[in-house]
Amino acid sequence: MSYPHTPSPDSSYIRPTRRGKHKIFIGMAPGVGKTYRMLEEAHQLQQEGIDVVIGIIETHGRKDTAVKAIGLEVVPKKANIHKNINLQEMDTEAILNRSPQLVLVDELAHTNIPGSPREKRCQDVEVILAAGIDVYSTVNIQHLESLNDLVAGITGVVVRERIPDRLLDEADAVVVIDVTPETLEERLREGKIYAANKIEQSLENFFQRRNLIALRELALREVADTVEEEANTSISPGQIRTVHERVLICVSTYPNSIQLLRRGARIANYMNAKLYTVFIADPERFLTKEETLHIHTCEKLCREFGGEFLHVKSNNVAQAIAQVAATNYITQIVIGESQQPRWKRFFKRSFTQRLLELIRDQHIDLHIIATEK
Repeated sequence: MSYPHTPSPDSSYIRPTRRGKHKIFIGMAPGVGKTYRMLEEAHQLQQEGIDVVIGIIETHGRKDTAVKAIGLEVVPKKANIHKNINLQEMDTEAILNRSPQLVLVDELAHTNIPGSPREKRCQDVEVILAAGIDVYSTVNIQHLESLNDLVAGITGVVVRERIPDRLLDEADAVVVIDVTPETLEERLREGKIYAANKIEQSLENFFQRRNLIALRELALREVADTVEEEANTSISPGQIRTVHERVLICVSTYPNSIQLLRRGARIANYMNAKLYTVFIADPERFLTKEETLHIHTCEKLCREFGGEFLHVKSNNVAQAIAQVAATNYITQIVIGESQQPRWKRFFKRSFTQRLLELIRDQHIDLHIIATEK
């Protein structure tokens, strides 16, 4: 992340009209060191002459984190009265008036006090970015909207505070702060994460070893996918576009598509690959009620397997599949064996031959699955 020359404190300074840059520090759970790492980098930038302020830091009583914040300017919080209780939130308007080069914002998924100008802290961050101010922020992987059901299934905890996935997609940098589950457990037992009266309860619930292993994998995979997308958009045509396997299953109105989808999902599972399913609809033909129900069943099954279902209209099936494969950086395509009579295939090139020609330069493997007639 690059910064312009440090602005003069003169109030006549006008910030460039560029959007601020956003760097997110993400981890598998509380206590991995996201805030500490963010503060470390902030000190380094301050020494280089960058104008850095703390918008809000939540130390949760962690002494090391509190000590690390010393020496950085803090924008005072804004007092809010809610149900006769005096509560404090980050003062976004004060940050905008202060107009630093970089502001530190902890706990991106936080929900603001009712009556605040914006419901979520991540919305405050978007306002700050729009004003041309760079932001460093922190978040745990369980707060990502698309992973909510998965995290609930792993931990038994439904996370109420969530951020939209696009924040990670739009961020200029995403850094995973990674420690082993053993290290995190050790920090918890030493009282470095929660107070002593919460340690055993945490170890028996959210901080169970199996939960931490699964959450760590989610965090590492999410950042790997983000890096992969960035790499895919910055290479030249014809180059290999992905480092992760991506499987595309091609379904049709034939009943054996369900069987094909299950086989393709197993292939994706073996490869630890992202799963896509596509149905190419002829724009000149209406589906019967039974066919519509069948495709709906395919879509539902695809989503149960954790895949993405694509519905494309085209009268050239092979061309459409090749285009979908190119757009989504597919590495493996799964199709069923041809349903075309042998005498037709004798006089005309098969669908498989046409598809192979179209994907020849895309470094894609084609799987032809024998299914029951």
